[in-house]
Amino acid sequence: MDSTTYADYTGDAEHAHQFLAPAVLAALPPPPARIFDLGCGNGSFAADLTTRGYTVTGVDPSAPGIAYATQRWPGLDVHQGSAYDDLVSRYGRFPFVVSLEVVEHVYAPRDYARTLFDLLDPGGTAIVSTPYHGYLKNLAIAVAGGFDKHATALWDHGHIKFWSMETLGQLLREAGFGTIEWRRVGRIPALARSMVAIARKP
Repeated sequence: MDSTTYADYTGDAEHAHQFLAPAVLAALPPPPARIFDLGCGNGSFAADLTTRGYTVTGVDPSAPGIAYATQRWPGLDVHQGSAYDDLVSRYGRFPFVVSLEVVEHVYAPRDYARTLFDLLDPGGTAIVSTPYHGYLKNLAIAVAGGFDKHATALWDHGHIKFWSMETLGQLLREAGFGTIEWRRVGRIPALARSMVAIARKP
């Protein structure tokens, strides 16, 4: 997670939120609740949660992203920062942390996972999403000749990690998380667009 932009911050809610939001909301209690949005991008999901009655604080490494968010939604509690910063000292701990479509962009995923864990209260819940990869989906991409598009090699600051449930689960368990529940969203499960890990801190 660096200070350069890796997404389009000028649009409305990212397309992925259409299929991610139901899974995230199902894992949250009814508002009000305090939520930290780690990698909030252009602020669209933080704004959606705030509109629903949640109290949300977010950070993102992109200055253009945060500038767009604060201009579009004045008063939204978002700031420039990343998982490589000491976020707990600045913002405290939260019962819930969401981090949507972020972990595939980070260069040091164990640092990211450690920060995710530290941001949570004991017994808290992290909700992490990333593009889904599994045998049948990978096979379908290869057969369709879609690997070049899927790998986004020409996307500056794009995806640099490709996670499976096994590898993301290992990352989260190494950080100290206990129970992990999984959701596959967007398309049928075998060809899901993203997977959502709901990980609980002991």
